[in-house]
Amino acid sequence: MSEKQTSSAAFADTKPHYNILDGLRGIAAITVVCFHLFEAFATSHLDQTINHGYLAVDFFFMLSGFVVGYAYDDRWKTMKTKDFIKRRIIRLQPMVVMGAIIGGATFYLQGCEAWGDTTQVAIGVLLVATLANAMLIPSTPGLEVRGLGEMYPLNGPTWSLFFEYIGNILYALFIRRLPTVALTVLVAVAGCGLATFAIFGPYGDICAGFQLAGTEFTGGFLRLLFSFSAGLLLSRVFKPARIKGAFWLCSLSVVALLAVPRIGGAGHLWMNGLYDTLCCIAFFPLIVFLGASGKTTDKYTVGICKFLGDISYPLYMVHYPFIYIYYAWVKNENLTFTESLPGAIALVVGSILLAYACMKLYDEPVRRYLTKIFLKK
Repeated sequence: MSEKQTSSAAFADTKPHYNILDGLRGIAAITVVCFHLFEAFATSHLDQTINHGYLAVDFFFMLSGFVVGYAYDDRWKTMKTKDFIKRRIIRLQPMVVMGAIIGGATFYLQGCEAWGDTTQVAIGVLLVATLANAMLIPSTPGLEVRGLGEMYPLNGPTWSLFFEYIGNILYALFIRRLPTVALTVLVAVAGCGLATFAIFGPYGDICAGFQLAGTEFTGGFLRLLFSFSAGLLLSRVFKPARIKGAFWLCSLSVVALLAVPRIGGAGHLWMNGLYDTLCCIAFFPLIVFLGASGKTTDKYTVGICKFLGDISYPLYMVHYPFIYIYYAWVKNENLTFTESLPGAIALVVGSILLAYACMKLYDEPVRRYLTKIFLKK
């Protein structure tokens, strides 16, 4: 079996996917769900379990740059910018809409002392917030329904899709035109910016981007610019090596890197920032290289990678409204993790099942329909 396996989520006019990279995206998505679960028991990022789960977003951005470069770099002689933008909207937007709908539908079940009584939010305000989230219109701090300053208070992870769109627009208008040497310079400069933010910035990490506030937006943009551009550069210079067991090796590496405890504590924030920098600049590119080089040689690994790849994006986009509910339940009932474990397991399994259902019954049919309407040959 080739390392490239066409996903059921792909369309006839797309290239085959790197099967192992699809699987790794799914592994990272499941790790993100677990990371968010443990937020209910953390007082800050300093004591968060699965402490570096936020770095999965940087891994996603790098995978996106690699896959976009692989899929589209050789199409620009015949493909117009508007057609590329249409393709990306068709690929990304349906699940943005679904995440907003689920977030709006479950909002009144999420009341918690951490963000007040959600039942006091008027239905009209909630409907406007749902529409804004679905259209990827960010909320400004102080003018959103939850009161936490999130760009997308009904489905928090949508912030990374906001930056994903920025990355795709930059690619279409500017970055794709850069020769490889110039792209290398861009990656180096963006890497220096990201390292500066991580090591010398206010957080001691790069867990930033979910607000429109200056520091948050800067952090989110640096995360996108470096990782997306680095993935694109890697796709241009990539030459596969012979790697055995690449999926399992890379999967364990992703989980291990994201689960590392906080480094340095409150007294040495720069140490954790350095770890984040090393993950983004060294470890993640290596994992992408190994994953793209590997081959799936048995039907079980093929099936696992395909399933994980298929559910990865839907899972990322549907799980967080239920995290809000879980968080409220834990806080309102003053539960320990052990006491809430049945609910945590139900959330993870239920989110995976919901993601699969959304993919089969909604995302794929909608994307096929939109492709037929807007990308006529």
